[in-house]
Amino acid sequence: MMSDASFLTVAAPAKVNLFLHLTGRTADGYHTLESLFVFVHVTDQIALQRSTSFDFQVTGPFADLLDSDAEDNLVMRAARLLAAEAGATAGRSPVHAAAAPAHTAAGARMVLTKRLPPAAGIGGGSSDAAATLLGLARLWNLAIAPERLATLALELGADVPACLHRAPQWVAGIGERCTPAPQPRFRALVLVNPGVLVPTAAVFKRFAADGRGFSDPIDIWPTAPDRIDRDWLVGRTRNDLEPVAIALAPQIASVLDTLRDLDGVQLARMSGSGATCFAAFDTLEAAEAAAERLRTDRPDWWVEAGHILTD
Repeated sequence: MMSDASFLTVAAPAKVNLFLHLTGRTADGYHTLESLFVFVHVTDQIALQRSTSFDFQVTGPFADLLDSDAEDNLVMRAARLLAAEAGATAGRSPVHAAAAPAHTAAGARMVLTKRLPPAAGIGGGSSDAAATLLGLARLWNLAIAPERLATLALELGADVPACLHRAPQWVAGIGERCTPAPQPRFRALVLVNPGVLVPTAAVFKRFAADGRGFSDPIDIWPTAPDRIDRDWLVGRTRNDLEPVAIALAPQIASVLDTLRDLDGVQLARMSGSGATCFAAFDTLEAAEAAAERLRTDRPDWWVEAGHILTD
């Protein structure tokens, strides 16, 4: 996080599922999962400024795909949720105002620079919401227990609690069980999206319609290695949603075939519910070289390279 005289600026990094297993469904309709989240230095950005009311704007290359006026935008929902929490508990644990009460959760001007494609399986909206919670807690001088912030984050979506951490995380349950994971042996990823929107709801609906069974839990915490390598990922894990997403958007298969043919690639898979796919490389230099080749060969694809964040 960085601030200048008027704005606090927070990065919202892309989330990548190195694997994603669906393990069941709760009585109230939520899917349970096991996954390994990593975060990549390819980001959206949100700039926050104190205000007496809420004002939200979207800029950047994917701004036209979002409705900045929508009250259900995750950034607006995160801001109003934190404001309500602060207003309900100001002066008491777990939230209190460290500044004068007049400045507590009064409002904010929020400008989102949207660089990550939406409906893309890389948690753009979830990461934006997490960045909003973290940034506004600082902007409003709120001290909020991490456990309480994670509870609020889960109200916004299953991926949001893990996005508060910005480091490798084992994730299970409906997204509420997060614990630090080892750094993968590879250090950088190339992210590729073929330019198709694959809404998460549509993928899960197709998963159910196809009658696909759930994966047996592997109980990732006690059985995972101390360091994540390609052999463990290939031998023990997969993305259960990959074949479903390919059925909805066949371009994903073409992306994966292309990524698997790149020199030096350690692993290529789809992230989340798609359509973004990733290729893992040992170094950032190798990832950037692969990304440059892809941009030349496929100028119609969104291609970015970044290192995996460790904190």
